[in-house]
Amino acid sequence: MKNVDNQINENKATVLTPDDLLAHWQGHRALTRRVIEIFPEDKFFNYNIGGMRTFAEMTMELIGIAAPGMKEVVVGNTEKLREDFDHGGKKSAILKLWDQSTEDINNYWKQLEAKDFSKQIKLFGEYEGTVISSILYFIDNEIHHRGQGYVYLRSLNIEPPFFWER
Repeated sequence: MKNVDNQINENKATVLTPDDLLAHWQGHRALTRRVIEIFPEDKFFNYNIGGMRTFAEMTMELIGIAAPGMKEVVVGNTEKLREDFDHGGKKSAILKLWDQSTEDINNYWKQLEAKDFSKQIKLFGEYEGTVISSILYFIDNEIHHRGQGYVYLRSLNIEPPFFWER
């Protein structure tokens, strides 16, 4: 039976390479950055609809998950999830944090090996899964919150960037 399993594993098609997945994720991050950029400063921190959080709060969640999650995947040190960062009410400070997070993701990514993607982890001491399921969650969560940002922008009569321009 072991030989059959090895043959099956050897014959699996690779849909995405790790580099392809990183490029896909970074494409989403670049688009989300453009959404942050076009938000009016005051609305970024103060505008919400239907009791949802502000886009600044959603963005801080994304910053708190992505690079720290990748750090935990690579280094293994568990830290508590943090979703609040000092920004002084300035969107430029959030963008600086976003850019640092993007750079950190790239640096941690270089330390991943293909075998790491199937490893079981418990991110932030709470969320169990594999490395790949966690990374896919990071991407899905960003898309979800960016979609909320699109709704906010449209309600403010601001045309968001085309979602396919990543």
